[in-house]
Formats: sequence, structure tokens, C-alpha cells
Amino acid sequence: MFTGLVQAMGKIKSIQDQGGDKRIVIETTGLDLKQAKLGDSIAVSGVCLTAIEIRASEFTADVSNETLDLTTAGDWQIGSPVNLEKSLTLSTPLGGHLVSGHVDGIAEIVAIAPDARSTRLRLQVPQKLAHYIAAKGSVCLDGVSLTVNKVEGAEFEINLVPHTLQVTTLKAWQVGTKVNLEVDLVARYLERLLLGQRADGGEKSSIDLAFLQRNGFAPGGSEE
Repeated sequence: MFTGLVQAMGKIKSIQDQGGDKRIVIETTGLDLKQAKLGDSIAVSGVCLTAIEIRASEFTADVSNETLDLTTAGDWQIGSPVNLEKSLTLSTPLGGHLVSGHVDGIAEIVAIAPDARSTRLRLQVPQKLAHYIAAKGSVCLDGVSLTVNKVEGAEFEINLVPHTLQVTTLKAWQVGTKVNLEVDLVARYLERLLLGQRADGGEKSSIDLAFLQRNGFAPGGSEE
């Protein structure tokens, strides 16, 4: 698990084809790896990767076909900048939101505009993921925890403050840039509980919107 608070920026040092998937080396300048161990998880631009080799300022990870197909990792090249975060511990302040490092899909930046000292961006997501995005909810984009300002269909807006632009790779984003998107973890499980079939093939949960409304959880606030 991660928080979506980037700890350092790094870059892709090498890429090796491994019979269809890839093995990559990530240069981690600024990320303290002294306490890192083989098998540890490290988020690389929002993608949870397992360290199979660790040196003073770099680590190696294998990237599966699934990850290459569903994330921007398939487009990484030698020198590509990446956001880095080590997995959280029980003593880690949760300053962002709970992030699994399991990317749901790819979002595309469709508009960028200045907003005082900040920058406002509009992104488009695949239609199948749009219902997970909620105004004032959280999303993780390229490993960065961000707050959703506005939602319109399959598009949503975020605001990037100067600090975020300074300490992450987001300052290089342009219209047309594709980024890794992880929706809120709670939204995924709520959908499964409310709408999905039980794993044993039995009837789906009896908890639905009507049930919630009857028990005081109406949209917009509790019923009087």
C-alpha cells in the first residue's frame, strides 16, 4: 500500500526484453533505499513493482505483460522520468489516501489552464471507469494523490499547486499526455458489494441504493 505522496523522482536507467515482458532498472536519486529489502514494493509512477535487485541508488524490477498492456509502463523509455514512493508502514503518516499501486486504466489530459499560481487540468478517462470518479473524491495519477474538483461525464478536473509541480513529474504534462489512473480503493469494493455476484455464485448482496435510503443514507444527506 502507498499514500500517493511522492518521495522522490527517478528515471528509467535500462530496459531489457525478457521473452515478451521486460526487466527494468530504475535510478532512484533522492529515494533512500538503505532499509529496502528484496521483494519490497515500490510505486513507480503509480505502478506497484517488486524490487528483485537493490543497489545504492537504483533497483531492478520485472514488468509483466499485464502491466505493460494496462499502464504507461509499456511506453517507458531509457531516461523517462518517474515518480517514486516506497510502500507505507504502520508508522507512516497517511497524508494522501490509500493507494494500492494497481492501475485501473489510462487517463488522457485534454486541457490545461493557469489558475492563479496553480494549474488546472481536465482529464478524460475510459467510460467504464467514469462512475468511480466523484467530485471532492480522490484519484491517483502517475502515483500522485489528487483531489477531484469537478466531474462531467467521462471527464474530470484537478488542480496542481506549485509544490506538486516542483516535486513530481507532473510539471512535464501536456495536452495529449497519457497517465496512470487508480480510482479510489473504497469505490471498487463498494461496487462489488452492492452490484456484484457473490464469489460462490449465490445471490448478490441485499444491500442496494434502496436499502441505504431506507436506513438514512439518502444521496445528499440523511433522511429526517
